[in-house]
Amino acid sequence: MAYVIAVVPSMVALTGGSCVCEGTAEDPTCAGDDEYALCVNVIKRDLVTATAAISALTSICMGLFANVPVGLAPGLGLVSYFTFGVVGVRGSGDVPYELALTATFVEGWIFFGLTMLGLRQWLAQAIPKSIKIATGVGIGMFLTMIGLTYAQGIGLIVGGTDTPLELAGCRPSDRSELDGRCPDATKMRNPTMWVGIFCGGFLIAVLTLYRIKGAVIIGTLFVSCISWPRATAITFFPDTASGDDSFQFFRQVVSCHGITKTLGVQQWDISGYGSKFGMVLITLLYVDILDCTGTLYSMAQFAGMVDQETQDFEGSTAAFTVDAIGISIGALLGVPPITAFVESGAGISEGGRTGLTAISTGVCFLMSIFFAPIFASIPPWATGCVLILVGSMMVTGVTEINWRYMGDGIPAFLTIVMMPFTYSIAYGLIAGICSYAVINTSVYMIETLSCGRIETPGKEAKDAWTWRVPRGGVFPSWPGKLVRGRWNFWRRGDSRRGGVAGGSIRAGREGPSTPDSEKHQGRSSFDDGGGQLQGGGGDGGAAVGREVGTG
Repeated sequence: MAYVIAVVPSMVALTGGSCVCEGTAEDPTCAGDDEYALCVNVIKRDLVTATAAISALTSICMGLFANVPVGLAPGLGLVSYFTFGVVGVRGSGDVPYELALTATFVEGWIFFGLTMLGLRQWLAQAIPKSIKIATGVGIGMFLTMIGLTYAQGIGLIVGGTDTPLELAGCRPSDRSELDGRCPDATKMRNPTMWVGIFCGGFLIAVLTLYRIKGAVIIGTLFVSCISWPRATAITFFPDTASGDDSFQFFRQVVSCHGITKTLGVQQWDISGYGSKFGMVLITLLYVDILDCTGTLYSMAQFAGMVDQETQDFEGSTAAFTVDAIGISIGALLGVPPITAFVESGAGISEGGRTGLTAISTGVCFLMSIFFAPIFASIPPWATGCVLILVGSMMVTGVTEINWRYMGDGIPAFLTIVMMPFTYSIAYGLIAGICSYAVINTSVYMIETLSCGRIETPGKEAKDAWTWRVPRGGVFPSWPGKLVRGRWNFWRRGDSRRGGVAGGSIRAGREGPSTPDSEKHQGRSSFDDGGGQLQGGGGDGGAAVGREVGTG
């Protein structure tokens, strides 16, 4: 999970944060404004501290209050949507950075309310399984697209004129000032692109293939070390005002940078942004419900903590509460929504079964705050391949989509392709949900009006879907426990029944070595979460189903 300290600040800083761009007719986006670039440098440093701080706080709280071996951090899926789909590069999106943080803050409290009322599980169940899985796959494709572009990647592709996309990879001096396109003779000549591909992408892939721990952070730091020396063709510190400022900060190596420009900058006046604000809020809430629910249930199943009778796990309410409150606190610090990370499966596979695993993760995040100069100096060509590889892991869930029935397959396909091609997670979700409703409602009406005489081919293969209340009811038991004076009202288990407590104890002996748990390694967390909520038929989570923080 350490790579999020480098990737998240680099991505969010592209929005410009709270920096004000007073563009001119020649430079409306402040791309060549030194003063604006210096301000963005400070934003990136603020975000390094904020990302490490909120990840440390929520991971430690997850261990203390929920006793679950799962770490929390800003999810890459939600970060990518926040950066490129909401605020936009240098604030070119539909909603300003400050208002997007307000939406994140409100979304956290809505998530908290849904958790307290027990509605989160019902909402996750009401979403069709194919759409759940396709959401994770689509976000993976979206992250891959980001990793291939200039802004936060290796710069291999760029928007074209005759075609939607075309090959790039030229030096910055050879790019067109209008659209960033490369002349044919200069394509694939940028040395930073090749450093990112070979020293980053292939190295991480090989290390991951051999299951080397810390493969992502090793590859990222290796590319960064190559890019740090000045006066080279691949330096991250060019001879500019912004480059000089970044290099001086990097030379400090150890420094605790305070949050100055992203702390408490929310904008509460939403006049003029009503519909756009609502769209952002709903999308963040939707993705967060799927992401956090799927990952937490997957990791709990992987650790053997799920009660097979209720399909719940001890401390689930506390776990979701920590995530929800952490989202709102993170928004006050200036970061996009946090979520549970499927990389926690690495700790579980090594024997982690209690909150001590999450606390250890949080302590490591806490220590990283003092190395802000290092994490703030990670170049985009070092993190671009990370996004591509994370995307490749997330798309493995495509095999779990029900392609045998068109009413499930077509909406899933539209969800997947619309996310990267429209550069928006929200539009992908709209396309998938609307197409699912139209197709399956049409089938229902045809069968009803024909009194069953017209049969739908292949419908017997359709995924089960229901809006009904899941087993165990909707409303949680904690209010009754609180009224009866039980101080540990947030815990679901009861000392008089075996249930979850027994499952937690048995997990220490059986662990992930059982045949069922070995199936986890190739499953999407969205599928896992959906499978559990649909009735417990799915296996637990994988080390590859996510966002990263898949978000």
